[in-house]
Amino acid sequence: MSRPARDAHDPAAATDNRLVVAISSRALFDLGESNDLFEQEGLDAYRAFQIEHENDILKPGVAFPLVQKLLDLNKLAGDVPPVEVILLSRNSGDTGLRIFNAIQHYGLEISRAAFTSGAPTSDYIAPFKADLFLSANAEDVGRALAAGVAAATILPSTAPPRATEQLRIAFDGDAVIFGDEGERVTREEGLEAFHRSERELAEEPLSVGPFRGFLTAVHRLQAAFPAEDSPIRTALVTARSAPAHKRVILTLRRWGVRIDEALFLGGRDKGPFLDAFGADIFFDDSPANVESARKHVATGHVPHGVSNR
Repeated sequence: MSRPARDAHDPAAATDNRLVVAISSRALFDLGESNDLFEQEGLDAYRAFQIEHENDILKPGVAFPLVQKLLDLNKLAGDVPPVEVILLSRNSGDTGLRIFNAIQHYGLEISRAAFTSGAPTSDYIAPFKADLFLSANAEDVGRALAAGVAAATILPSTAPPRATEQLRIAFDGDAVIFGDEGERVTREEGLEAFHRSERELAEEPLSVGPFRGFLTAVHRLQAAFPAEDSPIRTALVTARSAPAHKRVILTLRRWGVRIDEALFLGGRDKGPFLDAFGADIFFDDSPANVESARKHVATGHVPHGVSNR
């Protein structure tokens, strides 16, 4: 795979183009056993367990394959890494030693972290300038979204890791990339009113959703590689269908954002299509959609918009 050209005389500009992903320890590693212990027996039992087992290597969690592929992009990108992964954990520094032992064991290039000893981690997302926050803690995700950061709750999944080296990211449209006004019209007035509204407003761009900034950052990273040999592929997987497709396409064109595949499913179950696309992660606001998707692919629930009120 070809390496992108970079301006060696402008490292600051390259750093500004870096994609930064913040992730919780429970999204990165399988901490189910110790988290159950914490909920059943409390902090002291949890702390003793983690210290006793700090040399036992944690198993990969749901988002582990995604993080591996993100960090592997750094091997292709020249002198300045295009991707940085930050660990944000409600563990203490003491109990977090086991997590860093696992990071080192798997050879993950993660060096920055915040351990909050049970306090919310979302306050540190902005100082780290993260484009995306992934966590198993819905409270932290909600706080991040409220602060204007793309964020998703990583759900338990039995989906197998993808065998391909290419990183594949799939997005829902309304209330994720775009605002939720279309969903509000559907809920309040019905599907016919939604299609009528979309025809009338076809030339008017959709409003910005919580993942617009992250999508732009991914597009910026994609642009550093030849389109025919890109290590990243994206897909829009939406319940929309014609005639509601036109406004989506024109909005993305207005934004100057590249989406490699667009699936307009007209309400069909998204899971099999995500499996066919080979998504490493899928982001959707609808609880029903994420329940379907997580049977096929790693899935992040975006608790935003009218579907979550």
